[in-house]
Amino acid sequence: MARRRQAVTIKHVAADAGVSLQTVSRVINNEPNVRPEMKQRVQESIDKLGYVPSIAAQRMSGSRSYLILALNDRERTIADWRARQGTDWVDQMLLGGMLKCAEHGYRMIVELVDTHSDHVERELLAAIAALQPDGIILTPPHSDNPQLVRLLAGHDIPFARIGSKGDGAGLPISMDDEGSARAATRYLAERGHRRIGFIAGSSEYNLSAWRVDGWTAAMAEAGLGTAGLLETGDFTYASGERAARRLLESSEPPSAIIASNDQMALATLEVARSLDLRVPQDLSVISFDNSPLMHFTQPPLTAIDQPIAATASKAVEMIIASQSGESAPKLLTVIAASIVERGSVASFPPQPVR
Repeated sequence: MARRRQAVTIKHVAADAGVSLQTVSRVINNEPNVRPEMKQRVQESIDKLGYVPSIAAQRMSGSRSYLILALNDRERTIADWRARQGTDWVDQMLLGGMLKCAEHGYRMIVELVDTHSDHVERELLAAIAALQPDGIILTPPHSDNPQLVRLLAGHDIPFARIGSKGDGAGLPISMDDEGSARAATRYLAERGHRRIGFIAGSSEYNLSAWRVDGWTAAMAEAGLGTAGLLETGDFTYASGERAARRLLESSEPPSAIIASNDQMALATLEVARSLDLRVPQDLSVISFDNSPLMHFTQPPLTAIDQPIAATASKAVEMIIASQSGESAPKLLTVIAASIVERGSVASFPPQPVR
């Protein structure tokens, strides 16, 4: 039986190069106070031995952990995972965040924290103590939780706030929820729709209100009324089903509906089918998020493609820049979304078949 090859450690590199552990650590961390000939000697030993720097070795300098911690809502994340209905917020966050971390020699770790917990501070402090992250990414609704914002501001840790307009400390990054809802509404109005319904998300998320603001503004710009056209869900399929049914069974139903996430849009499709309404001939539908399932619905759903990966990447970039002493941006950073056109929107009134 072949012997397992012994892992190469920082001690092996130091012994081979004839230098101290601290010198190897300074080379690994690319610190400026290392003579070029010393850096070359250590790098030659690293290359010869095939050494891969560990987080522990990088921490030896005492200045950085090379870890970025992303916090997500525990209850909603676990519910999405268990439902297995195609929600990919965490996947996209990891895609953008992990790739950007890798460019700079960092690692990204995701922790789930209860939004409603009265011991949320204790959970976060325990994670900080255990991981000693160089920066933290807050996602909605944590990003606008004043309790967490105050806590992080007092610990001198750079932190980004995804989905926040930035009241208070931290680095706010928006995916332009208001502008996206406005664009979706204009898209429908330009195609002749006059009664455009909107299904809002949970009031726990500030972005839910911003999306309603965008819809309201676009309706006003087009000279359209909003009475009887707004319903509220909580981002779940069941809540979307209830909201869509109230809209579509009203005395003056909409000819189009914008749903604030994919689960509520899927529910809207099902309610339309149950009422013998054809999409898009009788009802146009636009969704937010653009998760994988939107490609495979019947018809495929037109959706606001939220730039989650690009936003997480920008959050990492801003945290690392802050760690390097660069001044933080003074204004809100906005990552623009886009509309992905598929088959769930038609002109209104329907065009005659020739």
